[in-house]
Amino acid sequence: MIIGHKKIWNLLKSSAELDKLPHALLFIGQEKLGKKKLAIEFLKFLNCSDSDKEKKPCQTCKNCRDIEKNQYPDVFLITPQEKEIRISQIRDLQWNISLKPYLSSIKAVVIDQAHLMNPDAQSSFLKTLEEPKGSTIIILISEYPDMLLPTIRSRCETIKFYPVEKKEMLEFLAKNKISREGMAGGKGIFFDNPGSVMEFLSDPHKSSSREKYLQEITDVSKSDLASRFQYAKELAGKPEELDDILKLWLNYYRNTLLSAVGSKDSVAKDTRYSTEKLSKIINLIQQTHFLLTTTNINTRLALEIIMLEI
Repeated sequence: MIIGHKKIWNLLKSSAELDKLPHALLFIGQEKLGKKKLAIEFLKFLNCSDSDKEKKPCQTCKNCRDIEKNQYPDVFLITPQEKEIRISQIRDLQWNISLKPYLSSIKAVVIDQAHLMNPDAQSSFLKTLEEPKGSTIIILISEYPDMLLPTIRSRCETIKFYPVEKKEMLEFLAKNKISREGMAGGKGIFFDNPGSVMEFLSDPHKSSSREKYLQEITDVSKSDLASRFQYAKELAGKPEELDDILKLWLNYYRNTLLSAVGSKDSVAKDTRYSTEKLSKIINLIQQTHFLLTTTNINTRLALEIIMLEI
C-alpha cells in the first residue's frame, strides 16, 4: 500500500513501460515518507505475474509475496549491520548481480540507508555504478545523501520525496476510520508521515506511548535544569526506545514551527519559542538523531545538550 507520491509512481511506471528506466535511482527525503515502501512496490510491479498489473502491483501472486518477504531470487535488499553497510555486503551484492537473472529479465537492488555505506563500501560500490553488468536496476534510499560520494550521486537519477499532501492523507485516514486528532496524543504529529501512520495501523497501542513521551517533553521543557538532566539520564537508559522518541520530538517541533509561521496544516502550538529558536532545536535534534544512529557518541551527553536548548 502506497500513501501519496502519485507523481513519482507514475514517472517510474511510465519509464518502465517505455523501457527508459535509469540504471540507478537515488530516493532522498526525510524518514518514514515511504521511500523504501515505494521502491519495493515498484519492484513488485516490474516482476508481478498478475495479468492485471497494469493497474497496480498485486499482493497475492508468488512473485510479489516473495519480494515483500525479501525472498525473491532476483531482488536484493541491503540494510545496515551495526550502524553501517560494509564492503563485504557490497562484494556479495556484486557477485549476485554478476550472475544471470533466475526468474526475471533484470536484477534489482535496493540499498536502504545508503549513506551508511562505510568509505570502503562506497568505493567498491562506485565500481558497480561505473561498470554495470547485465540488466540491473539499483535504488539507493537515503535521508542524508550528502554523505554519499559525489561520484555516486552523479551516477544516479535523484528523486526527491516530500511530505504527503493534506488532501491525500485525509482521504487515507478517512478510509481507515482514523481521526487526525487520534494520531500521537491528539496533536496530529504524524499527519504527513506515511510510515508512522502505517505503524499506527499495525499497532494502535503505540499511540499511547507517543502521547506519554509527547507530554513528557512538553512538561520537562518547562522544568528546571536539574529535572531536564535527570530526564536525559532516564532516556539514555532506554536505547531501544530512543529512536522513536527523537523522531517524535522532531515532528512535534516541526509542527510547532509550522504553527508559528501560520501553516493551516499544523495543530501543535507552543508560543514560548521564536521561529529562530525552533529552527535551532529542530537542527539539534536532527544532528543528535543522526549521530546516535551512526556513531557511538555518549547518549546521555547528547540528550543533555538538547535539554539545554528546549
